[in-house]
Amino acid sequence: MVREEQIRQSKAIQRRTGKTFHLATRVLPERVRHATYVLYAFFRVADEVVDAEETPAPAEQRRRLEALRRQALGEEESDDPVLTAFAELRERHDIPASDVDSFIDAMLADIDTDRYETYEELEAYMDGSAAAVGRMMTEIMETPQADAALPHATALGEAFQLSNFLRDVREDIVERDRIYLPKETLQKHGVTEEQLLNFEYDENFRAAMEDELERAEALYREGVAGIDYLPEDCQFAVLLAAVLYADHHREIRKRDCDVLSTTPSLSTARKLYLLAKTRLFWAIERDPVAVFRRVSVVPYPEDGDAARDPGHSGPSPSHPSGASRRGGRVSGWLRGFTGGE
Repeated sequence: MVREEQIRQSKAIQRRTGKTFHLATRVLPERVRHATYVLYAFFRVADEVVDAEETPAPAEQRRRLEALRRQALGEEESDDPVLTAFAELRERHDIPASDVDSFIDAMLADIDTDRYETYEELEAYMDGSAAAVGRMMTEIMETPQADAALPHATALGEAFQLSNFLRDVREDIVERDRIYLPKETLQKHGVTEEQLLNFEYDENFRAAMEDELERAEALYREGVAGIDYLPEDCQFAVLLAAVLYADHHREIRKRDCDVLSTTPSLSTARKLYLLAKTRLFWAIERDPVAVFRRVSVVPYPEDGDAARDPGHSGPSPSHPSGASRRGGRVSGWLRGFTGGE
């Protein structure tokens, strides 16, 4: 059984490194909340092997990740309380070994891969780094309609991660020399890698970002459509997480998609405002899709641009000549949950 000390350590990791997800986790029922702290801490421990400020040589990163895989699957004992707790949790909730393997494989891919030719390649990576984690969350929630929920959990996880990739373009280049924007999208709009490495913003880059924002927004719509398959006591927390992560699109568009100059972030006040607003509409109408459409910045095509949050439109002061906006388009949950926001 997972001990209180293991939960406290896991919670501390989440509170320190995943502030947005920590807010959503706090409104989960206790039966799921404690398990979620452990899941998050495991994901973060693995992610830090390849994304820490000072990482070891590639061979050592691979050795550590393979050790983490064995310990997570209960094949090898660990003296790390987080890994011990995760192994117990995986066994108790019957989390498939294949999802653990997919996740670790994605972390291994980060060692050698820092560019993606197509969205299909990026999506294959996100299946392990994000979608597999969403599937694990579905298991610890003890979802009665799991088969129906899983495709939507996959989509929502990918949406979270894609939002983080779009928010963190500059940070990923500066800190990791990684570009997660697919080359095919960049080439479509005449954006070169050299331009990104020099942080040169222009209308071509804005157009490429809009394409990927629209792709992510389609994933949010698909993901939120499956929230009502989850247990009732978990639905609000997942809905809130979707509202919070999607709100990064508002911050991105306020800057005319210039994420090369700075990394957008949500203020604490904004997060608390969205929590209160989402709670209010949830109290009135317990329909995840209806509330998401009222509260989030994600547009629905049939509603037109009127569905957008007011903060979603209009050029930012830093780019007064910005072109008009277009309508918008899911790890698991890992990059969404470990991206620091």
